Amino acid sequence: MSTTGANADPLAALGSLPGVADSVESVRKAVDRVYGHRIMRRRSTAVTSEAALRGARGSAALSGADWALEEVRRRTDFGVDPEAQVVGAALRLSAEAGQLLSIWRQSPLRVLARLHLVAAASQGTEVGRPRQAGEAVDEPLVELPLPDAQEVSGRLEGLAELIIAGTSAPALVMAAVVHGELLALRPFVSHNGLVARAAERIVLIGSGLDPKSICPAEVGHAELGRASYLAALDGYASGTPEGMAAWIAHCGRAVELGARESTAVCEALQRGAA
Repeated sequence: MSTTGANADPLAALGSLPGVADSVESVRKAVDRVYGHRIMRRRSTAVTSEAALRGARGSAALSGADWALEEVRRRTDFGVDPEAQVVGAALRLSAEAGQLLSIWRQSPLRVLARLHLVAAASQGTEVGRPRQAGEAVDEPLVELPLPDAQEVSGRLEGLAELIIAGTSAPALVMAAVVHGELLALRPFVSHNGLVARAAERIVLIGSGLDPKSICPAEVGHAELGRASYLAALDGYASGTPEGMAAWIAHCGRAVELGARESTAVCEALQRGAA
């Protein structure tokens, strides 16, 4: 996404794309419904914890580790094989995201570096910083052309400027742009999908749309399927109004499905079954 031009708030224009206002309104209603559930007055912490677990499972599934929820809940060792490492990384990011809200608006690039460090769980020199010229990227499920390191640096700086400056655009639009831009850029040598989805979560929480983090968009992205996810991402990467609107709508639907998931959790808690 280009972040330059005469418009001081380029994200605001995205909010007026055809269909985006409808997506924003539909998301707001879905989030309001789950926040209005009677169980939220007594058990919101339990709902948040379950949403974090289910969100991590969904994010891992999109990165190639599609485990059953009960397997994610049961396992304690996530360093045995590549799939287990992906699930472990998703769980760590889910736990870390809420700790970085106060830093995000002032230093988003610092937060992204921290997210990659947490996901990678290693001390390599390539960890926790944007990739440099000549460094390979391990992100086999995203097949978009890979921007070079110089383009990555410039677009990351532009994205950071937008976040710091703030926007009048709806939270869904900002979250979708952050998510899409990070996936398109793949700024790190690994774990870009997990980091992008964690950053989307941070925006949704920090914007006030989902302050208790109970509407895990990762659940919805996984439910909609990897093929649909990647097709929508192609639309974002195209930069066309239609493609951008389709990506934002896709992200909105994912949030709605995340809200539906947590509504089911609330119903189970109310019945004493969870």
